[in-house]
Amino acid sequence: MSASAAHPEALLLRAAELKDAPVLGRICYEAFRTIAEGHNYPPDFPSPEIAAGLLGSFISHPGFYSVVAERNGIILGSNFLDERNPILGVGPITVTPEAQNRQVGRRLMEAVLKRSRDRNALGTRLVQAGYHLRSLALYTKLGYDPRESLACLQGTIPRSPIPGRSVRAAMESDLEECRKLCTQVLGFDRAGELKDAIRQGSATVVETDGRISGYATAVAFFGHQVGESNLDIQALITAAPSIEGPGMLVPIRNAELLRWALSSGLRMTQTMTLMSTGAYADPQGAYVASVFY
Repeated sequence: MSASAAHPEALLLRAAELKDAPVLGRICYEAFRTIAEGHNYPPDFPSPEIAAGLLGSFISHPGFYSVVAERNGIILGSNFLDERNPILGVGPITVTPEAQNRQVGRRLMEAVLKRSRDRNALGTRLVQAGYHLRSLALYTKLGYDPRESLACLQGTIPRSPIPGRSVRAAMESDLEECRKLCTQVLGFDRAGELKDAIRQGSATVVETDGRISGYATAVAFFGHQVGESNLDIQALITAAPSIEGPGMLVPIRNAELLRWALSSGLRMTQTMTLMSTGAYADPQGAYVASVFY
């Protein structure tokens, strides 16, 4: 996974190592901060250390593929591919501000797309900031189709109980039922993510008449939720301790769920775009996306 080293200015692509995490975290923080503040939005990461911790967890996880771009021994950026599920999730892709608009991001994205093809994955998906038009244009040119507009919501969790629903911690014995539910709603399962969330203690399930009708890996930027109906999603949200990270991502076309969230006091901080390559089917139920998809 490397470019030719015949020229001293050649861009080298290699796998990330855990020792890269502090540098990659700083680049990730600066890249998102520069783009966000340039459009009068808050940065996605509060500090380089938080970004480094996240990327370090991806590097050390066997379910993630990583790629680093460097030139003359200087790291310029990185990209990641979540391979825990049949559909692979891309990102975060970040390039140091000094090297942006110089084909580095394109090369990093092409690397994970090649990895997806080599694995014969069903497809890849990503979520990009709606205000960042350059990334929207690049991903579209690389073959991604815009699929869904998402509202990033933040605020204090509403606590009104949802009648007929009860929420509890998810257990590994719930995996098969949740896998079937996710396949029914999204067309594929996300059991790899859910298994990790159960082990981390963040996953919950909602039950209706004694059966599982929805689950959440977390109510968070990096968590997703799936339910038979909006009531299941509402129950999962109201049972969460808080919304973790920059916000949760509600599909804008689900006006009923979005209206409930806004009427409950949550605020919209930005819009984002879900994009996909490969297999895609419209959801047959309710869901809240993660920043992967």
